Amino acid sequence: MDVLSDLLHRARARNAMVRQLIQRRPWSLTFADAPPLTVVATIGGHAYLQLDDACAALVRLTAGDIALITATGKYTIADGPTTPPQVVIHGGKKYVVDGGEQAAGANRRLAPRTYGDGLPGATIMLRGAYELRGDVGDRLLDMLPPLAVVPAGPQTRAALDLLATEVDRDEPGQDAVLNRLLDLVLVLALRAWCAGPQASPPAWYRALNDSVIGGALRVLHEDPAYRWTVAALAAEVGMSRAAFAARFTRLVGEPPLAYLTSWRMTLGADLLRDTEATIAAVASKVGYEDAFAFSVAFKRARGVSPSVWRRQVGHPGASSDGG
Repeated sequence: MDVLSDLLHRARARNAMVRQLIQRRPWSLTFADAPPLTVVATIGGHAYLQLDDACAALVRLTAGDIALITATGKYTIADGPTTPPQVVIHGGKKYVVDGGEQAAGANRRLAPRTYGDGLPGATIMLRGAYELRGDVGDRLLDMLPPLAVVPAGPQTRAALDLLATEVDRDEPGQDAVLNRLLDLVLVLALRAWCAGPQASPPAWYRALNDSVIGGALRVLHEDPAYRWTVAALAAEVGMSRAAFAARFTRLVGEPPLAYLTSWRMTLGADLLRDTEATIAAVASKVGYEDAFAFSVAFKRARGVSPSVWRRQVGHPGASSDGG
């Protein structure tokens, strides 16, 4: 499994939610408590999006544009920059601010997962919300600014059309179809954003384009618990030890074993948070011979022992052996 796929797979806490909005002017929706990652796409018409940040710019989305939102505060989507707030979504519920018929139309259910008035001339939008988890989720979110806008393109538009076609249906397996299509839209949007002039993706992502170092990253993610050495990794990708180490460090920004240790600490932190496994069991899962060695590495990386960190994140666990 490649690195980006691995992050997406490990970071997903539960199925994403997909909704479609079909609304005529004037309309305005404020999302008061955004999830860690939101995908907003304009299928037809246009919309304006602004984060609840004094420094945030107002952005205009036209048909086929995709906005990736990692800001977890409030943001507003509306038909125009001066349209007053009409509906606030908070805790998964809609609250009408301006009690007019137009505002109430945002609550009207037209089909499964589709809301609005559905009349000609309406703006059509899709919104997908991801609940990500743990330190792996943080690595994924670190790829993006609070708001990233991906202009319409042939690949992303084709995926959006598929998602828009499926969102109205209510057939067996529909949630699985929608989740996979939303993942497709997300991955294509991430690729497009990272390739754009405004992006500054992390070094590991840029290194994926290198056939050698990308291959090394793949094997590290496929088997992080293996007792990797620089020599073993170099042999895996067919390079000399010195040349491989220099190339990896130059492209990824840190030596191979430093990257591996960081990834192991990320996995270990999530196991401590999400499971009741003992610290010895967590150590074994991420490639350490015993709890003591893992605890030393974890404290060096996180500043606290595994047992203290586990208590801080609210999961007392089963045992704090060695931590």
